Amino acid sequence: MTPGELERAVDRLVDQVSHWTSTRWAASSAVGGSRAEAAHALAQRLADLEARATGRPSRPVPRLPSDLALPDQWRVLARDLVAAEPDVEVMAAGARALVEVRAALFPGG
Repeated sequence: MTPGELERAVDRLVDQVSHWTSTRWAASSAVGGSRAEAAHALAQRLADLEARATGRPSRPVPRLPSDLALPDQWRVLARDLVAAEPDVEVMAAGARALVEVRAALFPGG
């Protein structure tokens, strides 16, 4: 996956969930926990990959007061990752993270 493809994949995912309500985010994900927890895990993974690409230590991504902000977090963190000019291995890890969260949010899809 190229950096541009990663950004487009995140944008597509954002488009699919940006209309979700708090109730929909609170629903169970296909991998256990809530959909919001799965979404926050993606935010953390994107931040961890950016830290890896830049050689900085990982830091926890805060949970914002509203789960409705999760798609915006993904968008920002994906752009930060792309700006870090990651290597192929880091980009592959980002692609895997997207596949995993998509499976958690859209089982069977």
